[in-house]
Amino acid sequence: MTNKLKVGIAGYGVVGKRRRIFIDQHPMLETVVVCDRIFSDEGIFDDGVRYYSDYQSLLKENLDLLFVCMPNDMAPEVTIAGLDQGLHVFCEKPPGRDLDDIARVISCERRNPGLKLKYGFNHRYHDSIRDALQIVNNQTLGPILSMRGVYGKSKIVTYKDDWRTKRAIAGGGILLDQGIHMVDLMRLFAGNFVEISSYVSNNYWKTDVEDNVHALMRTDDGVVAMLHSSATEWRHRFRLEITLGRGMVILSGILSGSKSYGAETMTVIYASDNDGGDPRETTTRYNTDNSWRDEIAEFADAVLTGNDIVDGSSREALHTMQLVYRIYCADRDWRDKYGLSDLIPKYD
Repeated sequence: MTNKLKVGIAGYGVVGKRRRIFIDQHPMLETVVVCDRIFSDEGIFDDGVRYYSDYQSLLKENLDLLFVCMPNDMAPEVTIAGLDQGLHVFCEKPPGRDLDDIARVISCERRNPGLKLKYGFNHRYHDSIRDALQIVNNQTLGPILSMRGVYGKSKIVTYKDDWRTKRAIAGGGILLDQGIHMVDLMRLFAGNFVEISSYVSNNYWKTDVEDNVHALMRTDDGVVAMLHSSATEWRHRFRLEITLGRGMVILSGILSGSKSYGAETMTVIYASDNDGGDPRETTTRYNTDNSWRDEIAEFADAVLTGNDIVDGSSREALHTMQLVYRIYCADRDWRDKYGLSDLIPKYD
């Protein structure tokens, strides 16, 4: 194949523009059209890429791939429209506002078995995460005993009246918007969690979505995970501690577009019988973020070769959304306050 695959990007904000950088760096992909509500009409950029104000016009173009970078209420609708149009679709997380949203998408995916659908759980592609996963999977430091994770920023939004503060549009707050990455990583490292307790609140920012979530979870084989997803973490923070039978792996900081989470590092602690509580440790610092490039490359490879989607498949996205929803519903007061019903078994 010599012809490049033609790509449309629905949602041309910060994330859509960043995706385009790495789409156009791929030798077999080419962005030909974008859409966003910021455009008052249609036209053509100086580089020849067309732009529209609505996704319906974008889908009339001759495309092979669709990237969906839309608010949570629109993401399922546009993903379904793309699949039904015969396009392979890459959609940013979360897959929607709730489990009903992703169920509708999966139903559409089943109607179109020849198409690829991938969700952007970008953190799985960070080099620190990959290196930590290799250590855990090789069991060089023994099995996982427990995990502690904190992922937080100073507020849910960057400007007043952001759609992320509106439950009808977003579906959830800091846990669904950002903490979902930590939930997904905990699943990646430890598997599925069967027991969950949580405390969900919106006491500080006082919108109708959560600004803090504390969760305690346990897997079938006894791995316990503590999670704090926060919009009152005044210094932006990413930290995941994985305690193993003979040491620890500590992931701290994450390379991001905002560069506000500090240096991305992995510290490995090697416990021994004679370490006196002060074991040997090594720290690796990661100075390059290849996650966006590698994530798009894997999607393109699946489209070009027919290989299965592994990280970011609709099934993986469903399981991560189920865990997010279980965390919400584990707090009975929060569940009752917002009329959440326990629909988990419906989608197992």
